[in-house]
Amino acid sequence: MSTLLLTRSDVVRHMEALTLLSEMREAFRADVEPRPAEPQRARASLHDKGSALVVFPGTLPGIPAYTVKVHAEFPGRRPATQGVVQLHDLETGALLAMLDSGHLTALRTGVVGALAADVLARQDASRVALIGAGAQASMQLKSLRLVRSLNHVRVFDVDVARAVEFSTRMYHALNLPVRPAMSVEEAVEDADIVITATPSREPFLFPGMLRGGSHVTALGADEPGKAELSAGLLRQSTFFCDNRALTLAMGAPAGAGLGEDIIHAELGEVLAGKKPGRTDAAQVTLFGAVGLPFQDLVAAWHVYQGARHDDSVQRVDFGA
Repeated sequence: MSTLLLTRSDVVRHMEALTLLSEMREAFRADVEPRPAEPQRARASLHDKGSALVVFPGTLPGIPAYTVKVHAEFPGRRPATQGVVQLHDLETGALLAMLDSGHLTALRTGVVGALAADVLARQDASRVALIGAGAQASMQLKSLRLVRSLNHVRVFDVDVARAVEFSTRMYHALNLPVRPAMSVEEAVEDADIVITATPSREPFLFPGMLRGGSHVTALGADEPGKAELSAGLLRQSTFFCDNRALTLAMGAPAGAGLGEDIIHAELGEVLAGKKPGRTDAAQVTLFGAVGLPFQDLVAAWHVYQGARHDDSVQRVDFGA
């Protein structure tokens, strides 16, 4: 059989963000049912400048396939993440496709961030703070516009030049006021939605820094030793996650030295009506995402459905 080899441009060409958002919403609801296999993330350090990561197995009721993601992370390099998502037939194990993982992961993480904001942020939320001006920041901002009408954005990055370049580029791309901030405090002081996407190993959001009624999506704490949210902020806010077990092993509570009692609910439980989300306008909500295999599957299957009918996509028979 032939396997589709899907490059970054192939992934972009066959990705429809609004459709993926709807599919991801249903996937989170389905994920609260008994899982055929628990999600796993296995990481190994290659040297002091890079690591290898395997995320598996991506399974979900209704999709006759599963994924295994093999990822390399080299902070400080561009791109910082690269690798492949392998899409396999669920019944036979046949390799249906290999997809560029860096861009696919960025796309699906952007959609997950938008979904969390749609569920947990106030309906009138319009002011955004971005902490970290990397590739994920632009994906988060573009995805947020699918669920909220935004008025202005402030961006902070430890690399001031990168924050300035990002602000200029996003202003022209989105026709939206985007300004660099000189500190985290300045960025978040009037924000309704805060997105953190950094490699930080020290918390930088503390009690008293956020407006009442704000929402935070924290993406950086996805392995042991990384932290963006302080223990005090986690205790004083309502914390949601994508998966309890992985969050306790490597997510925001783990980075702050806290346990399971800090987790209010998984996002899927809120979407499925099993747990409440935001309960009042003054509440501060936090969503900590570690990134799950089923999210890779939903995005990969979405791309595969269009790409398999595309004659321009490269194919190879590994069994030849």
